[in-house]
Amino acid sequence: MSYHRPFGTPHPLGAHLENGGANFSIYAKSATSVELLFFDDVEDLQPSRVVSLDPAIQRTYRYWHAFVPEVKAGQLYAWRMGGPFDPARGRRYDSSKILLDPYARGVVIPRGYDREASSVFGDASTPSMKSVVTDTAAYDWEDDLPPRRPSSQTVIYEAHVRGMTRHPSSGVEEGKRGTYAGFIEKIPYLKDLGITAVELLPVFAYDVQDAPPGLTNYWGYAPVSFFAPHPGYSSDTSAQGALDEFRDLVKAMHRAGIEVILDVVYNHTAEGGEAGPTLGFKGIENGAYYLLEEDRSRYANYSGTGNTLNANHPVVRRLILDSLRFWVEDMHVDGFRFDLASILARDTTGHVLPNPPVLWDIDTDPWLAGVKLIAEAWDAGGLYQVGHFVGDNWKEWNGRFRDDLRDFFRGERGAVRHIADRMLGSPDLYRHKEREAEQSVNFVTCHDGFTLDDLVSYNRKRNEANGEGNGDGSDDNRSWNCGVDGPSEDASVEALRSRQARNFLSVTMLSLGVPMILMGDEMRRTQNGNNNAYCQDNETSWLDWGLLEKHADLHRFVRHLATRRRRRDFGRDTQCLSEVIREADIVWHGVRCGQPDWSDDSHSLAFTAELRHLNMRVHYLMNAWNDALEFELPCGDGGVWRRWIDTGLPSPDDIVPWEEAPVFAGRRYRLEGHAVAALFAEIGT
Repeated sequence: MSYHRPFGTPHPLGAHLENGGANFSIYAKSATSVELLFFDDVEDLQPSRVVSLDPAIQRTYRYWHAFVPEVKAGQLYAWRMGGPFDPARGRRYDSSKILLDPYARGVVIPRGYDREASSVFGDASTPSMKSVVTDTAAYDWEDDLPPRRPSSQTVIYEAHVRGMTRHPSSGVEEGKRGTYAGFIEKIPYLKDLGITAVELLPVFAYDVQDAPPGLTNYWGYAPVSFFAPHPGYSSDTSAQGALDEFRDLVKAMHRAGIEVILDVVYNHTAEGGEAGPTLGFKGIENGAYYLLEEDRSRYANYSGTGNTLNANHPVVRRLILDSLRFWVEDMHVDGFRFDLASILARDTTGHVLPNPPVLWDIDTDPWLAGVKLIAEAWDAGGLYQVGHFVGDNWKEWNGRFRDDLRDFFRGERGAVRHIADRMLGSPDLYRHKEREAEQSVNFVTCHDGFTLDDLVSYNRKRNEANGEGNGDGSDDNRSWNCGVDGPSEDASVEALRSRQARNFLSVTMLSLGVPMILMGDEMRRTQNGNNNAYCQDNETSWLDWGLLEKHADLHRFVRHLATRRRRRDFGRDTQCLSEVIREADIVWHGVRCGQPDWSDDSHSLAFTAELRHLNMRVHYLMNAWNDALEFELPCGDGGVWRRWIDTGLPSPDDIVPWEEAPVFAGRRYRLEGHAVAALFAEIGT
């Protein structure tokens, strides 16, 4: 409960409208002077009004606060702080810097913003980013309710807000291309495709200039705020426009039965390392917000971006929890994917904690109960926790699934043993946790790395356009170009690439776990071999909707896969992985029934899963050899086999509607090289 005092209160943090004005509060333990600045225009260099806080009456413990009458929604503001500039002790106060409020619900970025001017060596000759006083209660959510779709019925589509509609081929009017409003126009497409959840790349306000010279930070992994939606994605340029337009998107998604999952970056900020800009956190309480080395003038860098957020510091833990609650309660978001989540397991010295407080805070918070929590269970400092991430409610991006599928379908030795575990929900990783089958988020491609088309078209990355001499991006792509590197007019090469794309998509959709596909993979979007397009805000990254007609056969294939995937049922949504596997009688095969070849030189596998509670048998066949193979089919009283999928067949026979699957009467099934097939039989028919 808040109450009015003429000099403000320490709670709530940030700017909050009340009693005919606004209360402002900020944590700044070591500051010796604090000023609250008000601006009339986003481009202004100097404030129109300065409120100097009196520490005798406007500082409570470590919080500085002020109540300012007549402040209204849309007011631009910032902080300015004085204190010691003593990097050796972790303090970097600079009274020339204009600082963003860590709790601001709105941020505006001036056209004249210059990242270099905010650096430790910069000056105040260009306008700075500014915070915005917002009215979060004014929005009409109407009858919006979260879909709360169970994970067993979830199909995730990883997408970029701008990239989804920025290309001229999107059909979205110019003023809405690349915006939250433009994305709304593509919801019918996503629903028709069979998508149930969209995982948006970062939408927190970020520094677009955090990129090599002449390029733009496109992905958004450079946050300057953990509360404010990125204003560059809004077609409404008013101070509160981004806040409401993002909520329009969420409300429209929910009406279509689609959940909204945010890719959140609580591991670092856009302020970079020692020479990076001072935008907020550095100039407010540097030693609290960041992990510092023993030499406290230097930043620990487990994120690979120059700094690392001090996530288990009490103040930062509160910030992260408050941010998550805001996005759930005020913005109606359905889940979060935590970028480099393993960083949140590190203590204030960078060591790995067995029970990290912030992760358990998130896991057990009642405000977040029922919200999907997905961890990228590794960091840039070498910590890899896939299968061992802390907590009871976390799901994980399964990097092993990605790597093992890529190895199998490119014909790598020893891959056949691993593919079996990946298709069954990776029991080697997760069975010990007694988690639900959907503990594993299965994917082959994501924003970070090759697109699906590039995965089957390039052996090596081609990142020269990023301006780093092709030295950025991973060299461990596990890709195969199918005989020609890059675009090819060879019909046989193109046919093989098409089969490989279907193979990856089939196994991703058919495996136990939550499937995730990358924006545009269903129509073979290419980045021309760039596997780190974080700085390519151009046609390299934008979705070319003309590909939908060119690759209509693949789009149809994915649509049928997703439709059937949503209707798949393992009995109870809360079944743990070991229960699912126990309830299904699984028999492994090679080309002969009951004789799987697990040797390093094997490149084929088949298995039958008898789902007794569904009165059904399903038979999968996978051939990663160059040549066709004939597989014996299981016989007995299991009913008549019907062919649902065969990626070795041309469209539309590569997949058919489940109800129209033709009978296959033979005892042996011939499967082309580099192909996958799925047959089913209704027991008792």
